[in-house]
Amino acid sequence: MAPESTALTTKVESGSPYQLDQAQTLRASSALLKHIKTLAQQKEASSSTKNLLTTDPTSPDNFPSEVEPIWLVLSAKKFITDKQQLKPRKVLLPHTLNTSPNTSICLITPDPQRQFKDAIAHPSFPPALAKRITRVISVKKLEAKYHSFESKRQLRDSYDIFLADDRIISYLAKILGKTFYKTTPKRPIPVNLQPPKPREKQNAALPSTKPKKEPTDPKSLIAPPLIAKEIERTLSTAQIHLHPSTTTSVKVGLASFMPEQVAANVEAVVAGLMDKLIAWRNVRAVHIKGPNTMALPVWLAEELWTDEGMILEEDEAAEAKVKAAQKGKRDGGALEGPMDGGEEVLVKGTKRKEIDGAPTEETGAESRRKKAKRLVDEEMSKEMKERREKLRQQKAEARAMIEGKGVVKSKGVDGEEPVKNKKKSKKAIEAV
Repeated sequence: MAPESTALTTKVESGSPYQLDQAQTLRASSALLKHIKTLAQQKEASSSTKNLLTTDPTSPDNFPSEVEPIWLVLSAKKFITDKQQLKPRKVLLPHTLNTSPNTSICLITPDPQRQFKDAIAHPSFPPALAKRITRVISVKKLEAKYHSFESKRQLRDSYDIFLADDRIISYLAKILGKTFYKTTPKRPIPVNLQPPKPREKQNAALPSTKPKKEPTDPKSLIAPPLIAKEIERTLSTAQIHLHPSTTTSVKVGLASFMPEQVAANVEAVVAGLMDKLIAWRNVRAVHIKGPNTMALPVWLAEELWTDEGMILEEDEAAEAKVKAAQKGKRDGGALEGPMDGGEEVLVKGTKRKEIDGAPTEETGAESRRKKAKRLVDEEMSKEMKERREKLRQQKAEARAMIEGKGVVKSKGVDGEEPVKNKKKSKKAIEAV
Protein backbone atom coordinates (compact mmCIF):
# COMPACT_ATOMS: atom_id res chain seq x y z
CA MET A 1 0.00 0.00 0.00
CA ALA A 2 1.45 3.35 -1.07
CA PRO A 3 1.92 5.95 1.66
CA GLU A 4 -0.42 8.92 1.63
CA SER A 5 0.98 12.20 0.36
CA THR A 6 1.51 14.97 2.90
CA ALA A 7 1.69 17.76 0.30
CA LEU A 8 -0.57 20.74 0.89
CA THR A 9 -1.54 21.05 -2.76
CA THR A 10 -1.60 18.85 -5.82
CA LYS A 11 -0.20 19.69 -9.24
CA VAL A 12 -1.52 18.77 -12.64
CA GLU A 13 -0.21 15.46 -13.92
CA SER A 14 0.74 16.75 -17.37
CA GLY A 15 1.46 20.10 -18.94
CA SER A 16 2.80 23.26 -17.38
CA PRO A 17 2.90 23.43 -13.57
CA TYR A 18 1.78 27.06 -13.80
CA GLN A 19 -1.95 26.33 -13.77
CA LEU A 20 -4.63 25.46 -11.25
CA ASP A 21 -5.58 21.89 -10.51
CA GLN A 22 -9.38 21.64 -10.67
CA ALA A 23 -9.44 18.78 -8.16
CA GLN A 24 -7.35 20.77 -5.67
CA THR A 25 -9.54 23.87 -6.11
CA LEU A 26 -12.73 21.87 -5.56
CA ARG A 27 -11.26 20.13 -2.52
CA ALA A 28 -10.23 23.43 -0.91
CA SER A 29 -13.65 24.98 -1.65
CA SER A 30 -15.51 22.05 -0.09
CA ALA A 31 -13.36 22.10 3.04
CA LEU A 32 -13.74 25.87 3.47
CA LEU A 33 -17.54 25.85 3.08
CA LYS A 34 -17.84 22.96 5.51
CA HIS A 35 -15.67 24.76 8.06
CA ILE A 36 -17.69 28.00 7.74
CA LYS A 37 -20.96 26.16 8.36
CA THR A 38 -19.45 24.40 11.38
CA LEU A 39 -18.31 27.71 12.86
CA ALA A 40 -21.76 29.22 12.28
CA GLN A 41 -23.45 26.34 14.08
CA GLN A 42 -21.07 26.58 17.01
CA LYS A 43 -21.64 30.32 17.26
CA GLU A 44 -25.42 29.94 17.24
CA ALA A 45 -25.25 27.22 19.88
CA SER A 46 -22.98 29.17 22.22
CA SER A 47 -24.80 32.51 21.98
CA SER A 48 -28.44 33.21 21.17
CA THR A 49 -28.22 37.01 21.56
CA LYS A 50 -27.10 39.54 18.96
CA ASN A 51 -24.05 41.70 19.58
CA LEU A 52 -25.50 45.21 19.92
CA LEU A 53 -22.10 46.86 20.41
CA THR A 54 -21.03 46.29 16.82
CA THR A 55 -21.74 49.42 14.77
CA ASP A 56 -19.77 48.69 11.62
CA PRO A 57 -22.08 47.13 8.99
CA THR A 58 -19.08 45.67 7.15
CA SER A 59 -17.75 43.90 10.24
CA PRO A 60 -17.38 40.11 9.89
CA ASP A 61 -19.47 39.69 13.06
CA ASN A 62 -22.50 41.12 11.24
CA PHE A 63 -22.36 38.68 8.31
CA PRO A 64 -25.02 35.96 8.39
CA SER A 65 -23.72 32.51 7.53
CA GLU A 66 -25.50 32.57 4.14
CA VAL A 67 -23.93 35.80 2.86
CA GLU A 68 -20.52 35.45 4.50
CA PRO A 69 -17.95 36.30 1.80
CA ILE A 70 -15.21 34.02 0.51
CA TRP A 71 -11.97 35.68 -0.54
CA LEU A 72 -9.26 34.67 -2.94
CA VAL A 73 -5.84 35.75 -1.62
CA LEU A 74 -3.03 35.90 -4.17
CA SER A 75 0.57 36.36 -3.00
CA ALA A 76 3.25 37.43 -5.47
CA LYS A 77 7.04 37.31 -5.40
CA LYS A 78 7.34 40.94 -6.46
CA PHE A 79 5.05 43.94 -6.27
CA ILE A 80 2.00 43.53 -8.48
CA THR A 81 1.89 47.26 -9.24
CA ASP A 82 4.10 50.23 -8.43
CA LYS A 83 1.32 52.65 -7.42
CA GLN A 84 -2.20 52.51 -6.06
CA GLN A 85 -4.93 52.44 -8.69
CA LEU A 86 -8.25 54.07 -7.84
CA LYS A 87 -10.06 52.39 -10.72
CA PRO A 88 -10.52 48.68 -9.93
CA ARG A 89 -10.13 45.97 -12.53
CA LYS A 90 -13.14 43.77 -13.28
CA VAL A 91 -13.30 40.05 -13.98
CA LEU A 92 -16.54 38.44 -15.18
CA LEU A 93 -17.69 35.63 -12.88
CA PRO A 94 -19.70 32.59 -14.02
CA HIS A 95 -21.75 32.83 -10.79
CA THR A 96 -22.70 36.35 -9.72
CA LEU A 97 -22.31 37.50 -6.14
CA ASN A 98 -25.31 39.85 -6.23
CA THR A 99 -28.11 37.30 -6.22
CA SER A 100 -30.61 39.11 -3.98
CA PRO A 101 -33.46 40.90 -5.84
CA ASN A 102 -33.84 43.33 -2.92
CA THR A 103 -30.38 44.87 -3.32
CA SER A 104 -30.51 48.67 -3.47
CA ILE A 105 -28.24 50.41 -6.01
CA CYS A 106 -27.06 54.03 -6.15
CA LEU A 107 -25.89 55.18 -9.59
CA ILE A 108 -23.43 58.08 -9.76
CA THR A 109 -23.39 59.75 -13.19
CA PRO A 110 -21.73 62.70 -14.93
CA ASP A 111 -23.62 65.95 -15.35
CA PRO A 112 -26.44 66.23 -16.28
CA GLN A 113 -28.17 63.37 -14.47
CA ARG A 114 -31.60 63.84 -16.10
CA GLN A 115 -30.68 61.85 -19.20
CA PHE A 116 -29.79 58.78 -17.12
CA LYS A 117 -32.97 59.07 -15.04
CA ASP A 118 -35.02 59.19 -18.22
CA ALA A 119 -33.17 56.15 -19.58
CA ILE A 120 -33.92 54.11 -16.45
CA ALA A 121 -37.58 55.17 -16.54
CA HIS A 122 -37.85 54.22 -20.24
CA PRO A 123 -40.21 51.30 -21.06
CA SER A 124 -37.39 49.39 -22.76
CA PHE A 125 -35.38 49.32 -19.52
CA PRO A 126 -35.88 46.04 -17.56
CA PRO A 127 -38.39 46.69 -14.74
CA ALA A 128 -36.66 44.33 -12.28
CA LEU A 129 -33.36 46.19 -12.62
CA ALA A 130 -35.05 49.61 -12.57
CA LYS A 131 -36.66 48.67 -9.26
CA ARG A 132 -33.25 47.98 -7.72
CA ILE A 133 -31.76 51.33 -8.84
CA THR A 134 -33.29 53.53 -6.17
CA ARG A 135 -31.05 56.59 -6.54
CA VAL A 136 -29.43 58.44 -9.46
CA ILE A 137 -27.19 61.37 -8.57
CA SER A 138 -24.65 63.40 -10.51
CA VAL A 139 -21.12 63.95 -9.30
CA LYS A 140 -21.72 67.71 -8.97
CA LYS A 141 -24.72 67.26 -6.66
CA LEU A 142 -22.88 64.54 -4.76
CA GLU A 143 -20.05 66.91 -3.94
CA ALA A 144 -22.39 69.76 -3.01
CA LYS A 145 -24.76 67.76 -0.78
CA TYR A 146 -22.49 65.21 0.92
CA HIS A 147 -19.49 67.12 2.21
CA SER A 148 -19.55 66.24 5.92
CA PHE A 149 -18.49 62.93 7.42
CA GLU A 150 -21.92 62.33 8.93
CA SER A 151 -23.71 62.80 5.61
CA LYS A 152 -21.23 60.50 3.87
CA ARG A 153 -21.81 57.79 6.46
CA GLN A 154 -25.56 58.11 6.01
CA LEU A 155 -25.15 57.78 2.25
CA ARG A 156 -22.90 54.74 2.66
CA ASP A 157 -25.37 52.96 4.92
CA SER A 158 -28.42 53.78 2.76
CA TYR A 159 -27.47 51.60 -0.24
CA ASP A 160 -25.95 48.18 -0.78
CA ILE A 161 -24.08 48.80 -4.06
CA PHE A 162 -22.65 51.97 -5.59
CA LEU A 163 -22.12 52.17 -9.35
CA ALA A 164 -20.34 55.06 -11.07
CA ASP A 165 -19.53 56.00 -14.63
CA ASP A 166 -15.95 55.00 -15.40
CA ARG A 167 -15.29 58.54 -16.67
CA ILE A 168 -15.61 59.96 -13.15
CA ILE A 169 -14.50 56.98 -11.05
CA SER A 170 -11.06 58.46 -10.32
CA TYR A 171 -12.57 61.71 -8.93
CA LEU A 172 -14.80 60.00 -6.38
CA ALA A 173 -11.95 59.15 -4.00
CA LYS A 174 -11.44 62.85 -3.27
CA ILE A 175 -15.18 63.50 -2.90
CA LEU A 176 -16.19 60.46 -0.82
CA GLY A 177 -12.97 60.12 1.15
CA LYS A 178 -12.07 57.42 3.61
CA THR A 179 -15.72 56.89 4.55
CA PHE A 180 -16.06 54.85 1.35
CA TYR A 181 -12.46 54.00 0.45
CA LYS A 182 -11.19 52.78 3.81
CA THR A 183 -12.73 49.36 3.04
CA THR A 184 -13.69 47.75 -0.26
CA PRO A 185 -17.35 46.62 0.20
CA LYS A 186 -18.84 50.09 -0.48
CA ARG A 187 -16.39 51.46 -3.02
CA PRO A 188 -18.08 52.59 -6.25
CA ILE A 189 -17.84 50.05 -9.07
CA PRO A 190 -17.08 51.49 -12.53
CA VAL A 191 -19.65 50.92 -15.26
CA ASN A 192 -19.44 51.98 -18.89
CA LEU A 193 -22.30 54.41 -19.66
CA GLN A 194 -20.83 55.84 -22.85
CA PRO A 195 -22.46 55.23 -26.23
CA PRO A 196 -20.57 52.83 -28.50
CA LYS A 197 -18.10 54.58 -30.76
CA PRO A 198 -18.90 54.42 -34.49
CA ARG A 199 -16.50 52.53 -36.67
CA GLU A 200 -14.06 54.76 -38.52
CA LYS A 201 -14.03 54.66 -42.28
CA GLN A 202 -10.90 53.10 -43.70
CA ASN A 203 -10.72 55.46 -46.70
CA ALA A 204 -11.26 58.65 -44.71
CA ALA A 205 -8.43 60.96 -45.78
CA LEU A 206 -9.43 64.09 -43.84
CA PRO A 207 -10.96 64.44 -40.38
CA SER A 208 -14.64 65.28 -40.16
CA THR A 209 -15.54 68.97 -39.99
CA LYS A 210 -19.06 68.40 -38.62
CA PRO A 211 -19.76 70.01 -35.24
CA LYS A 212 -19.73 67.71 -32.25
CA LYS A 213 -23.07 66.73 -30.77
CA GLU A 214 -24.04 68.04 -27.39
CA PRO A 215 -24.40 65.53 -24.53
CA THR A 216 -28.12 66.29 -24.32
CA ASP A 217 -28.63 65.22 -27.93
CA PRO A 218 -30.62 61.92 -27.89
CA LYS A 219 -28.42 60.49 -30.63
CA SER A 220 -25.28 60.94 -28.53
CA LEU A 221 -26.68 59.06 -25.51
CA ILE A 222 -26.50 55.34 -24.91
CA ALA A 223 -29.74 53.43 -25.41
CA PRO A 224 -31.61 52.23 -22.28
CA PRO A 225 -31.22 48.52 -23.17
CA LEU A 226 -27.45 48.99 -23.48
CA ILE A 227 -27.32 50.75 -20.11
CA ALA A 228 -29.19 47.86 -18.52
CA LYS A 229 -26.87 45.35 -20.17
CA GLU A 230 -23.76 47.13 -18.90
CA ILE A 231 -25.15 47.39 -15.36
CA GLU A 232 -26.09 43.70 -15.26
CA ARG A 233 -22.68 42.75 -16.60
CA THR A 234 -20.96 44.91 -13.96
CA LEU A 235 -22.99 43.30 -11.18
CA SER A 236 -21.70 39.91 -12.34
CA THR A 237 -18.03 40.85 -12.02
CA ALA A 238 -15.42 40.66 -9.27
CA GLN A 239 -13.47 43.82 -8.50
CA ILE A 240 -9.69 43.70 -8.16
CA HIS A 241 -8.25 46.60 -6.16
CA LEU A 242 -4.52 46.90 -6.80
CA HIS A 243 -2.06 48.39 -4.31
CA PRO A 244 1.75 48.60 -4.26
CA SER A 245 2.16 45.32 -2.39
CA THR A 246 2.73 41.63 -3.01
CA THR A 247 -0.76 40.54 -1.90
CA THR A 248 -4.26 41.20 -3.21
CA SER A 249 -7.67 39.86 -2.16
CA VAL A 250 -10.69 39.34 -4.41
CA LYS A 251 -14.21 38.39 -3.34
CA VAL A 252 -15.09 35.20 -5.25
CA GLY A 253 -18.09 33.69 -3.48
CA LEU A 254 -20.53 33.43 -0.61
CA ALA A 255 -21.02 30.86 2.11
CA SER A 256 -24.35 29.89 0.49
CA PHE A 257 -22.60 28.80 -2.74
CA MET A 258 -21.96 25.22 -3.72
CA PRO A 259 -18.32 24.06 -3.83
CA GLU A 260 -18.50 23.81 -7.63
CA GLN A 261 -19.62 27.45 -7.88
CA VAL A 262 -16.79 28.68 -5.67
CA ALA A 263 -14.24 26.63 -7.62
CA ALA A 264 -15.53 28.00 -10.94
CA ASN A 265 -15.27 31.60 -9.70
CA VAL A 266 -11.76 30.98 -8.36
CA GLU A 267 -10.61 29.65 -11.71
CA ALA A 268 -12.19 32.61 -13.54
CA VAL A 269 -10.53 35.20 -11.29
CA VAL A 270 -7.12 33.52 -11.49
CA ALA A 271 -7.40 33.35 -15.29
CA GLY A 272 -8.31 37.05 -15.43
CA LEU A 273 -5.39 37.98 -13.19
CA MET A 274 -2.88 35.99 -15.20
CA ASP A 275 -4.05 37.38 -18.54
CA LYS A 276 -3.53 41.08 -17.82
CA LEU A 277 -2.07 41.83 -14.39
CA ILE A 278 0.50 39.27 -13.27
CA ALA A 279 2.55 36.45 -14.74
CA TRP A 280 2.42 32.91 -13.39
CA ARG A 281 6.14 32.93 -12.57
CA ASN A 282 5.57 35.90 -10.26
CA VAL A 283 2.88 34.07 -8.23
CA ARG A 284 3.97 32.61 -4.91
CA ALA A 285 0.68 31.22 -3.59
CA VAL A 286 -3.10 31.20 -4.10
CA HIS A 287 -5.37 30.72 -1.07
CA ILE A 288 -9.08 30.97 -0.28
CA LYS A 289 -10.45 32.02 3.10
CA GLY A 290 -13.42 33.42 4.98
CA PRO A 291 -13.55 36.46 7.29
CA ASN A 292 -12.89 34.36 10.41
CA THR A 293 -11.08 31.33 9.00
CA MET A 294 -7.55 30.38 8.11
CA ALA A 295 -6.45 30.43 4.48
CA LEU A 296 -6.59 27.12 2.63
CA PRO A 297 -3.97 26.65 -0.11
CA VAL A 298 -5.07 26.19 -3.71
CA TRP A 299 -1.73 26.58 -5.47
CA LEU A 300 1.82 26.94 -4.12
CA ALA A 301 4.94 27.79 -6.09
CA GLU A 302 8.02 25.62 -5.89
CA GLU A 303 10.38 28.60 -6.28
CA LEU A 304 10.19 31.50 -3.86
CA TRP A 305 11.98 33.93 -6.19
CA THR A 306 11.46 34.93 -9.79
CA ASP A 307 15.21 34.71 -10.44
CA GLU A 308 17.34 32.07 -8.75
CA GLY A 309 20.36 34.33 -9.25
CA MET A 310 18.97 36.61 -6.54
CA ILE A 311 19.75 33.94 -3.93
CA LEU A 312 23.29 34.32 -2.52
CA GLU A 313 25.38 31.62 -0.92
CA GLU A 314 27.11 32.17 2.41
CA ASP A 315 30.39 33.20 0.78
CA GLU A 316 28.63 35.56 -1.61
CA ALA A 317 26.61 37.07 1.22
CA ALA A 318 29.79 37.70 3.24
CA GLU A 319 31.43 39.29 0.21
CA ALA A 320 28.39 41.52 -0.29
CA LYS A 321 28.68 42.70 3.33
CA VAL A 322 32.36 43.54 2.81
CA LYS A 323 31.56 45.53 -0.33
CA ALA A 324 28.82 47.40 1.51
CA ALA A 325 31.29 48.24 4.29
CA GLN A 326 33.87 49.49 1.80
CA LYS A 327 31.25 51.61 0.08
CA GLY A 328 30.32 53.20 3.39
CA LYS A 329 34.01 53.85 4.06
CA ARG A 330 34.32 55.79 0.82
CA ASP A 331 31.21 57.81 1.66
CA GLY A 332 32.77 58.92 4.94
CA GLY A 333 31.92 57.21 8.20
CA ALA A 334 33.46 55.28 11.07
CA LEU A 335 34.44 51.71 11.68
CA GLU A 336 32.16 50.33 14.35
CA GLY A 337 33.79 46.99 15.02
CA PRO A 338 34.91 43.72 13.45
CA MET A 339 32.46 41.53 11.54
CA ASP A 340 32.20 37.76 11.71
CA GLY A 341 34.94 37.35 9.12
CA GLY A 342 37.31 39.79 10.79
CA GLU A 343 36.28 42.74 8.63
CA GLU A 344 35.32 46.06 10.13
CA VAL A 345 31.83 47.49 9.79
CA LEU A 346 31.71 51.11 8.72
CA VAL A 347 28.89 53.14 10.20
CA LYS A 348 27.99 56.18 8.12
CA GLY A 349 27.46 59.53 9.80
CA THR A 350 29.68 58.86 12.87
CA LYS A 351 33.21 59.85 13.79
CA ARG A 352 35.99 57.35 13.31
CA LYS A 353 36.89 55.55 16.49
CA GLU A 354 40.15 54.05 17.62
CA ILE A 355 40.35 50.30 17.07
CA ASP A 356 42.59 48.08 19.21
CA GLY A 357 44.04 51.17 20.93
CA ALA A 358 45.70 52.51 17.77
CA PRO A 359 44.87 55.99 16.51
CA THR A 360 43.21 56.03 13.12
CA GLU A 361 43.73 58.39 10.24
CA GLU A 362 41.08 60.36 8.48
CA THR A 363 38.91 58.36 6.15
CA GLY A 364 39.27 60.75 3.21
CA ALA A 365 39.81 64.29 2.00
CA GLU A 366 37.74 66.96 3.67
CA SER A 367 34.79 68.19 1.74
CA ARG A 368 34.62 71.67 0.29
CA ARG A 369 32.05 72.69 2.84
CA LYS A 370 34.32 71.71 5.72
CA LYS A 371 37.27 73.57 4.19
CA ALA A 372 35.22 76.71 3.69
CA LYS A 373 33.98 76.52 7.26
CA ARG A 374 37.54 76.11 8.57
CA LEU A 375 38.74 79.15 6.60
CA VAL A 376 35.87 81.25 7.93
CA ASP A 377 36.68 80.17 11.49
CA GLU A 378 40.36 81.10 11.03
CA GLU A 379 39.50 84.55 9.68
CA MET A 380 37.08 85.16 12.54
CA SER A 381 39.67 84.11 15.13
CA LYS A 382 42.28 86.42 13.58
CA GLU A 383 39.85 89.34 13.59
CA MET A 384 38.89 88.68 17.21
CA LYS A 385 42.57 88.59 18.16
CA GLU A 386 43.17 92.00 16.58
CA ARG A 387 40.15 93.44 18.36
CA ARG A 388 41.35 92.17 21.73
CA GLU A 389 44.80 93.67 21.13
CA LYS A 390 43.35 97.07 20.22
CA LEU A 391 41.11 97.00 23.27
CA ARG A 392 44.10 96.20 25.51
CA GLN A 393 45.99 99.13 24.00
CA GLN A 394 43.09 101.52 24.56
CA LYS A 395 42.83 100.46 28.19
CA ALA A 396 46.54 101.03 28.67
CA GLU A 397 46.35 104.55 27.17
CA ALA A 398 43.39 105.43 29.37
CA ARG A 399 45.22 104.18 32.47
CA ALA A 400 48.31 106.19 31.56
CA MET A 401 46.31 109.39 31.09
CA ILE A 402 44.72 108.92 34.49
CA GLU A 403 48.14 108.53 36.14
CA GLY A 404 49.41 111.68 34.33
CA LYS A 405 52.04 109.92 32.36
CA GLY A 406 52.65 109.62 28.68
CA VAL A 407 51.02 106.95 26.68
CA VAL A 408 53.23 104.07 25.79
CA LYS A 409 51.93 102.26 22.81
CA SER A 410 51.83 98.52 22.95
CA LYS A 411 53.44 96.34 20.43
CA GLY A 412 50.42 94.82 18.81
CA VAL A 413 49.42 94.23 15.29
CA ASP A 414 51.39 97.27 13.99
CA GLY A 415 54.63 96.07 15.61
CA GLU A 416 54.85 98.83 18.30
CA GLU A 417 56.35 98.48 21.75
CA PRO A 418 54.13 96.98 24.41
CA VAL A 419 52.68 99.12 27.20
CA LYS A 420 54.28 98.83 30.61
CA ASN A 421 51.41 98.32 32.97
CA LYS A 422 51.91 99.79 36.44
CA LYS A 423 49.62 99.49 39.36
CA LYS A 424 48.05 102.69 40.57
CA SER A 425 48.85 103.77 44.02
CA LYS A 426 46.12 104.56 46.44
CA LYS A 427 47.36 108.16 46.85
CA ALA A 428 47.26 108.82 43.12
CA ILE A 429 43.74 107.61 42.89
CA GLU A 430 42.65 109.82 45.83
CA ALA A 431 44.39 112.83 44.25
CA VAL A 432 42.42 112.43 41.07
